[in-house]
Amino acid sequence: MQIDGKLCAVTGAASGLGRATAKALHDAGANVLLMDLNRDRLEELQAELAPSTTLAVAVDIREPTEVEKAFDDAIAMFGPLRAAVSCAGIASSAKIVSRNQAHDYDLWRKVIDINLNGTFNVMRLAAARMVTNDPLGEAGERGVIVNTASVAAEDGQKGQAAYAASKAGVAALSLPVARDLAEYAVRCVAVAPGLFGTELFDQIPEKGIEALKRALLYPARMGLPTEFASLIRHIVENPYLNGSLIRLDGGARLPA
Repeated sequence: MQIDGKLCAVTGAASGLGRATAKALHDAGANVLLMDLNRDRLEELQAELAPSTTLAVAVDIREPTEVEKAFDDAIAMFGPLRAAVSCAGIASSAKIVSRNQAHDYDLWRKVIDINLNGTFNVMRLAAARMVTNDPLGEAGERGVIVNTASVAAEDGQKGQAAYAASKAGVAALSLPVARDLAEYAVRCVAVAPGLFGTELFDQIPEKGIEALKRALLYPARMGLPTEFASLIRHIVENPYLNGSLIRLDGGARLPA
């Protein structure tokens, strides 16, 4: 799908991978709906890009009415929603039993609710708008949904039960949703980033970070948010990418 002039929505746009993605899509000519809970940082990004080609909305991705209003306001301004990229999420670190205490159930529910339920909420509401779009190009494409999973979906470490389960759920959504939407020419793809130096890592203890770094192959460094954003742009532009989970990890496999 050609990005120039199209409306693309990005959740988690205020920081990290989401911010880099929003900038990359905007640089490619997209009108961008910027969605995040952090209103101040969203407005900073909007000012950095261009207020005339962006809409910044403070949104809780778990709340249907908030997401729907953001989509509909952006569509009214810029035309049909063509791409929705979900980057919003939280990390967690807790073993299922620690010091004879069971994993905090409220923490489990929070991680699943934001990372998995919130992502699905964005997906379903974006898809409902995309299926009515006019077809574009040779492939007759109407839209594309891109979700952020994690290598933890396949390489979950100690203390990552909640996080790994939430991201495995995101990864598992790609194929069935792609099948659901095939008749409408709407694609669904997930990316599983490895070790990226974003604010999400601030929530991981330093001891855990050092263990993660030992898993790096080549390049022997953290991934750059711009590298993630470059892949997202390619997914949006390449109509033959569908129903897949793409690891972006420099060949790393996380240790236990």
